[in-house]
Amino acid sequence: MSRRTVAVFASIGIVIALHWLAFFGAIKAANASVAVSCLAVAPVFTALLEPLLTRSRFHWRDLLIGIAAIPGVLLVVGGTPSGMRGGLAAGLMSAGLAALFATLNKRHLQSADPLTVTAIELAAGTAFLTMIACWMPDVDSFPALPPWRDVWLLLVLALLCTLLPFVLVFRALRHISAFSCQLACSLEPVYAIGLAALLFNEQRDLDWRFYAGVLVILTAVLAQALSGSRAPSA
Repeated sequence: MSRRTVAVFASIGIVIALHWLAFFGAIKAANASVAVSCLAVAPVFTALLEPLLTRSRFHWRDLLIGIAAIPGVLLVVGGTPSGMRGGLAAGLMSAGLAALFATLNKRHLQSADPLTVTAIELAAGTAFLTMIACWMPDVDSFPALPPWRDVWLLLVLALLCTLLPFVLVFRALRHISAFSCQLACSLEPVYAIGLAALLFNEQRDLDWRFYAGVLVILTAVLAQALSGSRAPSA
């Protein structure tokens, strides 16, 4: 792999790190349900970004699906308490960044080994986060060592919920479009909201408009799957 290619994937790793910051910031500023629901908007961003960044043919159907999801976004905003609007904005930013790094990976991944790309991107993201951590307000407590129980949970999060899915997604991107990949990820709010309600009772913080909006968004993006998938090079 050339130095230029390594630099490209390292840069994408920084985009992934910014996505992490926005996503976990959304959880802290709002809650887990709001953060994961915003990820359902990622296919909308991808439908616009993929033709521009991968030089593929623009698909009006994807844009129409994105437009159909807008009422759902408005319902989600209306069903989110005003004190959580900052978290909602961070969640939408994380969705846009997710669409960006998925599309960039689609453009550059064809001739690279998925495991090597995973190592470069996650290492670059980790280095970037470590660097900017020194500028965060709680710098006196950095690095804070977590208790052993949290160490095991963090290992599960890192290995099973991050590293393994990254490798599998990179393998999938060789055969499907970035839009289809993000479409599959848009199912995350379905089970995440259920888990958040079960573990944290977050359903008490959100009214019916929020859940109606999530349903509209998921219906819109799943309509693409039901109408037939498209080839990644189309």
